[in-house]
Amino acid sequence: MTAQTALPATFNDFLGNSTAIEHLRTAIAAGRLPHSLILAGPSGAGKYTLALMLAMAVECERQPRDLWSNGQALASFCGVCHNCTRIASAANLEDEVEKAVAIREELKTEADRKDTRVLVQPHPDVLIVPPDPPQLLIKLGQIRTVIQRSHYLPNEAPRKIFILTAANMMKEAANSLLKVLEEPPATVHIIILAENPGELLPTIRSRCATVRLGALPVEEIEMLLTDRRPDIPPKQRTLIARLSQGAAGKALSFDLEAYTASRADALLFLRNAAAANSGTAEPDHTALFKMTETYRAGAEGQQKTSALLRSLSLLLEDLLLLGAGTPELVRNTDLRPELDRFGSVLSFAWIESASRALDQVQSGMRRNLLRSLSLDAFAGQLAAR
Repeated sequence: MTAQTALPATFNDFLGNSTAIEHLRTAIAAGRLPHSLILAGPSGAGKYTLALMLAMAVECERQPRDLWSNGQALASFCGVCHNCTRIASAANLEDEVEKAVAIREELKTEADRKDTRVLVQPHPDVLIVPPDPPQLLIKLGQIRTVIQRSHYLPNEAPRKIFILTAANMMKEAANSLLKVLEEPPATVHIIILAENPGELLPTIRSRCATVRLGALPVEEIEMLLTDRRPDIPPKQRTLIARLSQGAAGKALSFDLEAYTASRADALLFLRNAAAANSGTAEPDHTALFKMTETYRAGAEGQQKTSALLRSLSLLLEDLLLLGAGTPELVRNTDLRPELDRFGSVLSFAWIESASRALDQVQSGMRRNLLRSLSLDAFAGQLAAR
């Protein structure tokens, strides 16, 4: 979810992916929206925003229609009826999750707090299921609520809609979700948002239709930033346009200062590895381990670790792009001289191996392994390659 709190006024205001959206609107107008749908795309591509807009189109009291040039109907939403306004009230997902967590923390007993799952319900027939803090996984209790409520008819709208805002689920939760995906009630739509659909069980993917939101061209992102974020200097706009990976929402809310801070930590890994592989200097393990000690437990530590791993992943991708002879695709353009130096001492095999090790660290984070120890072990692996 982006930092913006207002949904686009119409589907035409949604940035990019017009063909995919038109197919979804056609399906809603014809009453053929899949009961189980995966919206896939990078962070900031607008998956959550689109899911809410689809929910509004399904539940809108006025059911307005636009027409294609061939006369085919496209579902839309009025944005002002009681159903639309309540669904749109959940546009800022982070705020809604914070409210739900605060309510849970106010419960009197530890047992009650432990048994209460975080859910967001802006409308009686629309339930939003975010990853439950602090582990930030969708849990069994949340899926049980989805299953239970799916068996009841809608209260105030034509359909019941469940939006799962992430693909990372506990194993028990994922297995339980299969029960409702196998035979979804006729009045139910389940929408799963996924940056990487591969995180979902193959049996879940096989039971869902998948719509992928593609990346926008860098030039289009730059034009968008020029129009909506004129406060950002031109050089920074170019850098943000590349780092946002074609996701309009991510570009508009991109925190360059926070990114460069996490990237500075990521660079320590690469500098240590380059020193070890070149043999011209000793790796600075002291500075590296001092940095990894700051990656603590809890939701804040998890977010910081995720930002570090994303930064490192982008740097490794840039090294691969340089090695492949496509420097024009490099994202961290402001680091080009240092990236060239890394590329001269770190082989393709090393980068490939480092990428696999990075995947293992990310997998460990999902299993709640100790972050600082995982990062220390990862650093040791890189220096030894």
